[in-house]
Amino acid sequence: MNYIDLFAGAGGLSEGFIRMGFVPIAHVEMDKAACNTLRTRVAAKYLKTVGRYSEYISYLKGDISRTTLYSKIPAHQLDSVINIPIGEEHNEFIYQQIDSRLQGDKVDLIIGGPPCQAYSLVGRARSINSMEGDPRNFLYIQYGNFLRRYKPLMFVFENVIGIKSAKQGAYLQSMETLFRSIGYEMKLFTVDASNFGVLQNRRRVIIIGWQQKLSLSFPDLDSIRKAAGVHVNTLLDDLPRIASGEGTRFCRYRSETSDYLKTAKIRNGIDILTQHIARPHTEQDKTIYQIAVQKWNVGKKRLDYNDLPESLKTHANRTSFFDRFKVVAGDLSYAQTVVAHIAKDGHYYIHPDINQNRSLSVREAARLQSFPDDFFFEGVKEFANRTAAFKQIGNAVPPLMAEVIAGEIKRCLAG
Repeated sequence: MNYIDLFAGAGGLSEGFIRMGFVPIAHVEMDKAACNTLRTRVAAKYLKTVGRYSEYISYLKGDISRTTLYSKIPAHQLDSVINIPIGEEHNEFIYQQIDSRLQGDKVDLIIGGPPCQAYSLVGRARSINSMEGDPRNFLYIQYGNFLRRYKPLMFVFENVIGIKSAKQGAYLQSMETLFRSIGYEMKLFTVDASNFGVLQNRRRVIIIGWQQKLSLSFPDLDSIRKAAGVHVNTLLDDLPRIASGEGTRFCRYRSETSDYLKTAKIRNGIDILTQHIARPHTEQDKTIYQIAVQKWNVGKKRLDYNDLPESLKTHANRTSFFDRFKVVAGDLSYAQTVVAHIAKDGHYYIHPDINQNRSLSVREAARLQSFPDDFFFEGVKEFANRTAAFKQIGNAVPPLMAEVIAGEIKRCLAG
């Protein structure tokens, strides 16, 4: 079965569907860095399929450039990534690109979710007019255009919890009306990634739609409980210990893997680790980090910003965001939600090891999202960009959660 991934981001949702045997026709994404990440993932999977995976390992080590890596991949493989914004201005061209790849075949599935900032509770709170005029509020209409053109058997639409309350539910109601007019029924699920084996508290809305003429044995995503059964430290313990500002493009693991890392496909066979790079921090931030970690280690309490010594308080806002400095507690079964703000600073993602005294590295954040270790996050230019990587990771769907959802969709279509 094949699929189109709209608003694909770095490909977390797609990664899960590929694991379950679905074949991507195209990934459509406007962000250039994310598209480079998608192309690099295409390259990795192609080289593994044809028995030349060592060439991808050479790229991870920095022995060959990205340009050289891409030169080893058939053009039609790389061209499956369409780096164009979805919208009336560009849709016809996108259709042409997809049609040329389909060669008359039908589309089984469309997956993806429009950018969530317009629906997110935090985004609306920070907006003067609650994002009333933001055009991203209406990207579901573009999603509907692709449903109308390709008529897939089913679709999977992922977004933030705030989509249920945005404009008092009017957007969601309009979405359902639109999808029904195109010929689809839909069901909304409110899920938490921690119930899919991901070591992260990440609540999201998953909308599954199906052609009205289909009779399906429908999945109940709300009832899925696949707890990992381990603590967050399991994600971190085998990684080299680094300090603020340290890390290299690739390094070696500190210890052997665990059952969870193997089962979750995070440690997936390579013997090198990429992008275990920590951002640098000021001495003041590192002092605050130590206070936050000590407070958790001793009393299992979170740091309240107002409890800091006056000399460490530099933010003017003293009435909200009291938990702007937060430890990723290694002794809990899940971490706090990884969001795109991690690209701006790491204060909300402090490493639990007080001796390392830093925020999470790129690889650690990727692991919290359940990305495999051979998944490389690109920037726009030839070299990896830490900020671009963090942004892509924060915006992604956890592949482990996507894999379970894909399995449910596969079961429905097979039945």
